[in-house]
Amino acid sequence: MSTKAGNFKNPFSRPWMTETGAAAAAGGAGSVGLKGVVAGGITGGIEICITFPTEYVKTQLQLDEKGGTKKYTGIIDCVKKTVKGHGFFGLYRGLSVLLYGSIPKSAVRFGVFEQAKLYMVTDNGTLTTTGKLACGLAAGVAEAVFAVTPMETVKVKFINDMRMEKPRFKGFFHGVKMIVREEGIGGVYKGVTATIMKQGSNQAIRFFVMESLRDWYKGGDRDKPVPKYIVGLFGGVAGAASVFGNTPIDVVKTRMQGLEAAKYRSTWDCFIKTWKHEGPLAFYKGTVPRLSRVVFDVAITFTIYDSIMDVFNYVWK
Repeated sequence: MSTKAGNFKNPFSRPWMTETGAAAAAGGAGSVGLKGVVAGGITGGIEICITFPTEYVKTQLQLDEKGGTKKYTGIIDCVKKTVKGHGFFGLYRGLSVLLYGSIPKSAVRFGVFEQAKLYMVTDNGTLTTTGKLACGLAAGVAEAVFAVTPMETVKVKFINDMRMEKPRFKGFFHGVKMIVREEGIGGVYKGVTATIMKQGSNQAIRFFVMESLRDWYKGGDRDKPVPKYIVGLFGGVAGAASVFGNTPIDVVKTRMQGLEAAKYRSTWDCFIKTWKHEGPLAFYKGTVPRLSRVVFDVAITFTIYDSIMDVFNYVWK
């Protein structure tokens, strides 16, 4: 009996989990997801403090529709008018809203990706093309539902409120209270479909490109370390790919979450009306500021995340 027990082989075993490699280095399957959540949360807080001004400009330009209400002629004009009217820190208006959302967003994203990766990884410890896309998609959908939609809706409404002659929101909690009172809890879930589409495609593209570039650099050697400057470079490429892939979705999402979202019956209706009244180029409004922000954002995000995970893998066994 003991002989049989000694020869028993678990049909569900994953040998790479007990050897060296990404999963093993992270301390085993039980802690990979949790480490991803904590490291992701820290990464999100640092990243948003660095990149917020470009996010602010991008959102302002996307909300700036053609016609008599058009306020800005471009990126520089938007920055100049904002600083002139509200001072330098006017470019940071709404930071608290995004900071509150960035930490859980990044935590959910990396936590879900790391956990999904455990189930999708192949026998040699790598992900297939489908696996990379699926893990990224899962991470994006999860962050859209649990963090991005409510916090992005509040952020856009705050920035939009600032465009009025007499802003109504006096602070984060006051603004959220007014939104919920006037529109119900659904008021912070405007554009959820567009957000799921945006975040799902965003992370599917980013993680696919990132993981593919890592595999290419390692050349089949899973234990080969990737220098942090290379991680940053790969992150920038992944960010650029996601921008060109889903900026139209981002524009629709932003308008669905603005203060004038009521004029759109649905995400599809927003798409149709924007195309009809402003033309196809309207879907690429804010591309330049978004590209500069996202490339830098994704580059530092993966660099910071990798650095934090290195520390965790050393002290968190």
